[in-house]
Amino acid sequence: MSAYGTPIEATRQHRFSPYEYNGGTCLAIAGKDFCVIASDTRLSAGYSILSRNIKSSHLLTSQTVVATGGCRTDVVSLHKLLDIRMQQYKDAHNREMRTHSVAQLLSNTLYYRRFFPFYAFNVVGGLDTEGKGAVYTYDAVGSFERVGYAAQGAGQKLIIPILDNVVGYKNRADERGEYSAEEVVELIKDVFITAGEREIMVGDSIVIHVITKGEIKEQKFDLKKD
Repeated sequence: MSAYGTPIEATRQHRFSPYEYNGGTCLAIAGKDFCVIASDTRLSAGYSILSRNIKSSHLLTSQTVVATGGCRTDVVSLHKLLDIRMQQYKDAHNREMRTHSVAQLLSNTLYYRRFFPFYAFNVVGGLDTEGKGAVYTYDAVGSFERVGYAAQGAGQKLIIPILDNVVGYKNRADERGEYSAEEVVELIKDVFITAGEREIMVGDSIVIHVITKGEIKEQKFDLKKD
């Protein structure tokens, strides 16, 4: 209060953030000889839907796909940078980069920007040198590990507990089953429907890539539009 009893406005500090979280949910599950990776197409900012048809997944090689959630500008920049590195490798070695090498390259790329990181959370899916499904999950500065399944983005906290139960068989006493590629696709659809009912940044549709030896099949599945 001033000497005359009038309130004094508190000091205000204006902040600027170069990042904006635009959602994007990514999911990948590895199988015996396949990998399925999916992402939704909703681009949002807070409670506003900016687009209903934005792909968060990107083909890097004929056997490897990356899916990314986070700030859309960083996602696009990261995918373009990876495309350049893929082409440079192909020109130098006359063959495509293998999945484990792609995973390491992405880690190095993210770590290089650790002081001003890409606001991008990645999942890489593909086949390893033995033809087995491989999934790699990352944090924003490049720490990564190979796992059997992974999720990143807006719906991660809703999806991971489901996958822990039905894929990871955690806290279950029954015998662990083995899913086919078709069963994994149906499971992913159910998981995204569930997440879309509880998270406003998940919705519209999902793009699913089924990676098998020699080909990648893409399909689209519609979710709720509200």
